[in-house]
Amino acid sequence: MCQHQPQCPPADAPDREAACLVAFHPEQGWGLLCNGVVLFDDSGELLPDGRSIPARELLGCAA
Repeated sequence: MCQHQPQCPPADAPDREAACLVAFHPEQGWGLLCNGVVLFDDSGELLPDGRSIPARELLGCAA
């Protein structure tokens, strides 16, 4: 899917979130990367093959 040079990481790579954003819908809480991954505001992901990656717990700094 990616037409960038150098190519962005594929959807099955550990660094898949580093791919370029091609569509962004903040009002709906999601964005589409050029490798076909859909990223959600809660840090969850939907991969092109239909698998879902659950949201990660984002840790804040200790006060």
